[in-house]
Amino acid sequence: MRIFKSRAVRAMTAVLAVGLIATGCSSERGDGDKGAGDTFVFGAPGDPGALDPALASDGETFRVTRQAFEALLEHESGGSKLVGGLAEKWSSDPAGKVWTFNLRKGVKFHDGEALNAAAVCANYDHWFNWKGTYQSSAVSYYWQTIMGGFKVNEDKEAPKANYKSCTAKDENTAVIEVNEPSANLPGGFSLQALAIHSPKAIKEYEKQDASAKGDAITYPKYSQEAGTVAGTGPYKITKWNKANKEVSLERFDDYWGEKAKVKNLVFRTIDTEDGRRQALQAGDINGYDLVAPADIKTLQGAGFEVPTRDVFNIFYLGMSQEKNPALKKPQVRQAIAHAIDRENLVKTQLPEGGKVATQFMPDTVAGHSDKVKTYAFDTAKAKSLLATAKESSLAVEFCYPTEVTRPYMPAPQDIFELIKADLEKAGIKVTPKPMKWAPDYLDATEAGSCDLHMLGWTGDFNDGYNFIGTWFAGYDKQWGFKDEKVFQAVKAGSLEADPTKRVDLYKAANEAIMDYLPGVPLSSSPPAIAFGKNVNPPKVSPLTQENFAEVSFK
Repeated sequence: MRIFKSRAVRAMTAVLAVGLIATGCSSERGDGDKGAGDTFVFGAPGDPGALDPALASDGETFRVTRQAFEALLEHESGGSKLVGGLAEKWSSDPAGKVWTFNLRKGVKFHDGEALNAAAVCANYDHWFNWKGTYQSSAVSYYWQTIMGGFKVNEDKEAPKANYKSCTAKDENTAVIEVNEPSANLPGGFSLQALAIHSPKAIKEYEKQDASAKGDAITYPKYSQEAGTVAGTGPYKITKWNKANKEVSLERFDDYWGEKAKVKNLVFRTIDTEDGRRQALQAGDINGYDLVAPADIKTLQGAGFEVPTRDVFNIFYLGMSQEKNPALKKPQVRQAIAHAIDRENLVKTQLPEGGKVATQFMPDTVAGHSDKVKTYAFDTAKAKSLLATAKESSLAVEFCYPTEVTRPYMPAPQDIFELIKADLEKAGIKVTPKPMKWAPDYLDATEAGSCDLHMLGWTGDFNDGYNFIGTWFAGYDKQWGFKDEKVFQAVKAGSLEADPTKRVDLYKAANEAIMDYLPGVPLSSSPPAIAFGKNVNPPKVSPLTQENFAEVSFK
């Protein structure tokens, strides 16, 4: 999760181998204890896009839906190890094509339906049979990433379906078959986008269509208001007040596992760092994410809980070669890389523990290589490369997001201004293009509509392919390049079943990517999250997959 998980479509070469509801008044002490004991209010950096996680690819949606929906597999609380979710046990055949899930017994959906193998298959078959706008990568990004295309592909560019079938072997045993083994499995079975919904709810979903006009998506009504969606999680979604930028959830008392400690959970969007911090200090919210690096010590000194996650993300400057043909020249891309002072960016914009990135995965992921080609900050060399490319008057449109903060990108406009200034020192004319994060910026970057843009990725699960396979396993509009040497190097890792050999292939792929340089990896950072003085926080997750059912008040 993601967290925002860039919407760049992974060509399915992945299919290869392996208003506050809280009661009472604000605390006069200003210690973040609004609604203590009954309601926990969390300040989110951005709005969710939908209440059906299958339609999403961004972390703010998943932050909300994760409390209400569960997948077949999950990650251990506070870590990246795969553990049982709705499936108590799971296994695959030696070829990695047949996956068997032994489901937990006694699990109920929020609408009273029982979890069984037929319900699991109803979900997978529902996604496999999507038509029309549902086949858009903006809507079904994760399905296409993990399972390929659809039963009937309406777009010739859509990836070939890898999903083959789901069979209810018995009441509590679901068997999912794929056509080819994939490096995205079993990790893909843990994704929020493949969380399991009530079969009764799915029947209602299928009565409604998504639609598109140009790059703009209109999501189905059921996904934009509470009432129809039904998962199995510790909370159920009860209301989405878009005017107040709040999503409300209530404890699900029939939850199969440990019950949520706080009855009501509210996610309130506060899209500025200062606004979130001030709301916590005033006692209007009980916690918030993406704490500004400069605020961490201040909050800790005042007694607030400010745990920091482990590094598991990458932040990059993307380039669209189809949008701006000058970017097809290697010297131009290299010049841009040399023009950016990444050390200064890390030092001034990221929390302690932030690192300059040398490739498109953090050094905490197996497959990170110490032999990649690097591009040190050198303005003079950048100018020389532009001259060699006969692009000394290079002009670029540079898109950056507004109304958002991301784990890898704590202050988008500040970071944009730093990079812009660096590029201009190298003689590059920069035209700023600020865009609202969702849906404008996400849709534009996915479509390759920006010469330059800033995005990032927090891993979904711990495998190198989950990073480099996200962007470079095949042609992707976000980047707009076609280089088979890069594509084949990335795909080779997914084709290798031996984990040790696969890591070596990921290293070789990173080296090929950085030789070609489709964009500039900028940094990796450990995002901090803050809670009120009277809050017992949940275990923080390197995947940003916090379980708010663990939260309690002191």
